[in-house]
Amino acid sequence: MKEYYDLVIVGGGMVGASLACALMPVLESLDLNIAVIESYPLPEEEALSFQPSYDARSTALAYGSRTIYEQMGVWDVLKTHLSAIKNIHVSDKGHFGVTRLSAEKEKVAALGYVVENQWLGRVLLDHLRRADTTRLDFICPANVTGIQSSASLMEVFLTTESTKHKLNCELVVMADGGRSSLREQMGISYTQTTYEQHAVIANVSADRGHQNVAYERFTDKGPMALLPLEDEGGYHRSALVWTVPDESVDDVLGIDDQAFMALLHERFGYRAGNFIKVGERASYPLKLTVADEQVRQGVVVLGNAAHSLHPIAGQGFNLALRGVVALVDTLVYAKKQNKSLGDLALLQNFYDRQKGDQERTIGFSDRTMKLFSNNQPLLALGRNLGLQLLDVCPPAKTVLARSAMGLDMPAPELK
Repeated sequence: MKEYYDLVIVGGGMVGASLACALMPVLESLDLNIAVIESYPLPEEEALSFQPSYDARSTALAYGSRTIYEQMGVWDVLKTHLSAIKNIHVSDKGHFGVTRLSAEKEKVAALGYVVENQWLGRVLLDHLRRADTTRLDFICPANVTGIQSSASLMEVFLTTESTKHKLNCELVVMADGGRSSLREQMGISYTQTTYEQHAVIANVSADRGHQNVAYERFTDKGPMALLPLEDEGGYHRSALVWTVPDESVDDVLGIDDQAFMALLHERFGYRAGNFIKVGERASYPLKLTVADEQVRQGVVVLGNAAHSLHPIAGQGFNLALRGVVALVDTLVYAKKQNKSLGDLALLQNFYDRQKGDQERTIGFSDRTMKLFSNNQPLLALGRNLGLQLLDVCPPAKTVLARSAMGLDMPAPELK
């Protein structure tokens, strides 16, 4: 542990570790020293082997996120344990509207990918561990107890076991998640919209393979998604995200497996086959949360600490990852121009460039959820006509597909 770093990243999860990995290639050339502070201990260092877990939680990666991880140099390892989304099937329960997207027709290898969070985290940490550099320190387990500005530097106070430390740096990146205690401690307010819904999540198996199809199913009670996963233990696995009203969540969680799968069939249908197994169920409340202040002198708020959105379109982590690479481009520019990494004008410019992406992505998720949760007859007719027209209009379908894949904006440079 050094007393001074150019950059301190608070949070070594998927967002914080991705930021560190993205900076690895330029640490030496730009004379950068960074620290990652994580509250959990690092897993034991061992050969990077992995066995899928039936009940593991997972994340949807857009095709554009693949490009980002390719540039970081982690994709070749990451792709050994993930499932490609070759087709997307969108439907509206009880109505005629259907739209289908195809990777083959869009001339890409996949529309997206589904990866277990544990595997993604292990690949990123292994990449950082293997780096031949003294310019990166992973400080864990450690807890950040406070952040203060002092002259032209930031002061980061932390504890490791029973020992207190203070680090100085030009920039602090807060990537400590949606329940960020630092965000509240620093007086960073946020705007929150409660959807009065919970997401029920579980992995399920059908009596046939998923054929790399992802399903988005809209119902009168809320949307549901079924995403392809790696097989495990002889079972074909898919990740289920089922939106239910707040008052129904205990009922959905409390019934036995057979009743759960029967209810799932009633809402979802049999297009993915006959469900024969369901794993552990969990739930979390659905809220749209956006930090009112994402940059300050010497501070950037990133990932779920900056914005947490409805999972309907699977874009939350992909939006965060685009923020990661945009920040890397900003920091590289700052070093080349001999500017402080914490310069407010520089960071404000970074946020201004990201604001449009955030507003589009969050707005699309929010409007889509509200549109397909409304049972007003004329509105239902209009949205289903829209789905049908989209299904027979290849140019419009390509626009939607490229947006979902994160290919409707310039690729990051990361150099």
